[in-house]
Amino acid sequence: MDIPEKFRALRVQEQDGKYITQIEEMETSSLPEHDTIIKVYFSSLNYKDALSASGNKGVTKNFPHTPGIDAAGIVLKTNSDNFKVGDEVLVTGYDLGMNTPGGYGELISVPSQWATKLPAGMNMRESMIYGTAGLTAGLSIDKLIRAGVKPENGPVLVTGASGGVGSVAVAILSALGYETFASSGKKSAEDFLKKVGAKEIISRDSLLENANRPLLKEQWAGVVDTCGGEILASVLKSCKYSGSVTTCGLVSGMNLNTTVFPFILRDVNLLGIDSVELPLERKVTIWNKLAHDWSSEKLESLATYCTLEELPKYIDEILKGQIQGRVVVDLHS
Repeated sequence: MDIPEKFRALRVQEQDGKYITQIEEMETSSLPEHDTIIKVYFSSLNYKDALSASGNKGVTKNFPHTPGIDAAGIVLKTNSDNFKVGDEVLVTGYDLGMNTPGGYGELISVPSQWATKLPAGMNMRESMIYGTAGLTAGLSIDKLIRAGVKPENGPVLVTGASGGVGSVAVAILSALGYETFASSGKKSAEDFLKKVGAKEIISRDSLLENANRPLLKEQWAGVVDTCGGEILASVLKSCKYSGSVTTCGLVSGMNLNTTVFPFILRDVNLLGIDSVELPLERKVTIWNKLAHDWSSEKLESLATYCTLEELPKYIDEILKGQIQGRVVVDLHS
């Protein structure tokens, strides 16, 4: 397949201390010199992308820059024995979209070890409904299952449930037969969360009621926490005996102020989730589960679609906490 000399990308420019997004025509020769070039068909919007687009130096150090930590597309060139030209692949995590030009460009150049073949039974568009958020949700659910959390053990809770990770987790858990409760600070998200599989919606205020106590009433066999901070501290206290809590986010804070009581009196497990530097073989395992055993008929209900031209609007909305579910970026239409 021919490699075009130019391609379009959503670029973030730093101008007088402000960060401006605009679509630019780029020279293919400007891409990093890695061993695999991919034509991007779909990407997705994650909170980390919005941070990059707004100049957060903890995510992206140098500008101008092309965000997009997710990409699904077709291999145009590779030196890898794992792929051939024309293969459909996806890339999530590592340095893509952080300091390496990301999936908001029609072409990316990456090390082959960042990419994995698209699993059978999943198309490129579906893979980006999941994206990093869906992979993170899958990793969380996998850890709960491996820790012994079964549907018959009792209800499970997802915090920050209207966001990308949370909404995918609700859809998968309900499809797997878990009695799934969803917590959200957005009253407007209730209908959406029930549509994707939540049995009941719990307000953030309810989760934090009596949160100063060292232990709370046992409720949850398992929890997928996307919030951190005081929310995480509270759900640890209300976990059932030998229950497990996964944690992957810090929207409610990066500090965890709690006691050891949930761990030494109720045998509770706190399980950390990382989807960025995860070994590729673990990613492949989860992607295959998402494509088959964990597939959900609710998947399409999670998705909103946009073009590169429309993307800045959604970047602004996700920074304001106004996005429900997943935003998929179509670079092909």
